[in-house]
Amino acid sequence: MPLILASSSPYRRALLQRLNLPFSVQSPDIDESPRPGEAPLDLSLRLARGKAAAIAARHPGALVIGSDQVAVFQGEPIGKPGSFEAARAQLRRFGGHDVLFHTALCVTDGRRQLLEQVPTECRFLALDDARIEHYLRAEQPFDTAGSAKAEQLGVALMERMRSDDPTALIGLPLIALCRMLRAFGLEPLAPHPET
Repeated sequence: MPLILASSSPYRRALLQRLNLPFSVQSPDIDESPRPGEAPLDLSLRLARGKAAAIAARHPGALVIGSDQVAVFQGEPIGKPGSFEAARAQLRRFGGHDVLFHTALCVTDGRRQLLEQVPTECRFLALDDARIEHYLRAEQPFDTAGSAKAEQLGVALMERMRSDDPTALIGLPLIALCRMLRAFGLEPLAPHPET
């Protein structure tokens, strides 16, 4: 059964490579706009499901992984900053506060679908502008929800993180994914001829 990651994210691709499973990558190209009144958790679950379903419809017989992440600060969804100025404003606001990252994961073979959400709570340090700007110039995290690339220097922005899965914050919760793949008969710890 071919394994497909429904994502254009280089971060998710790099995470999935850790499992040493043969897979391909396809961009699902779905509308990621929130619906009126949609809660951030519901948005993350809907988008993960939508990404997986879009690719599964194009590839019958494949096992497809979809994932999405929505950050929440003081009840408000936080998106990707897109620019230096917006990222600086996000990090100024987050200083000394918690940001909750909902990372949703869907695995489907086109007939059956498994869906999970792994939360990560991050307490951001209160930093002066000089340190924020140094980080932003070094990492340029403008395509990352909450402006924090925790897999790189962004970990230095944090006072603490709480999650059941350390890879969830990066965008693909591998502990949950392994459990879901096993439910479809794909054992990550078994030898695979193409790896």
